Amino acid sequence: MELYLIRHGIAEDKGLGIKDEERSLTKEGRQKTEKVAQKLVKLGLNFDLILTSPLVRARQTAEILIAEKLSSQLEESSHLAHDGQISSWLKDWLEPRNYSQNTQLALVGHEPDLTSWAEILLWGEVKESLVLKKAGMIGIKLPETGSPLGRSQMFWLTPPKYLL
Repeated sequence: MELYLIRHGIAEDKGLGIKDEERSLTKEGRQKTEKVAQKLVKLGLNFDLILTSPLVRARQTAEILIAEKLSSQLEESSHLAHDGQISSWLKDWLEPRNYSQNTQLALVGHEPDLTSWAEILLWGEVKESLVLKKAGMIGIKLPETGSPLGRSQMFWLTPPKYLL
């Protein structure tokens, strides 16, 4: 299985009197995210499912991916909101669904959670060594059997500037 961890696009600044969970993508954030999504389509990507954080900016990013036809299925998961734990997501969401090995899932969320999840999948611990820019993506291949924690392989790490 391939997981594509996608950080939301550029959002409104914190501290503008807007609750964090209600912060929207900016005009620039929408435009860049649309261009990134269009490039992913040209590269031939297609996700079986896009799973998003319920926070507005992540949901808007996921909706752009859907609008560009990167998937036809979108679901929300509270596991992808701030401070979500990958072990809980694996146990509560991924394992019960028993996806096939050729499944491609896109997870749209936030920092530092997405890089923490990636590092736990790759090395079994958070090392704070990966950087995921807004509208950037990390691709991780999960092993066919057993726990993916510390046993997965990264095949993609792209900041948006290389997709624009």
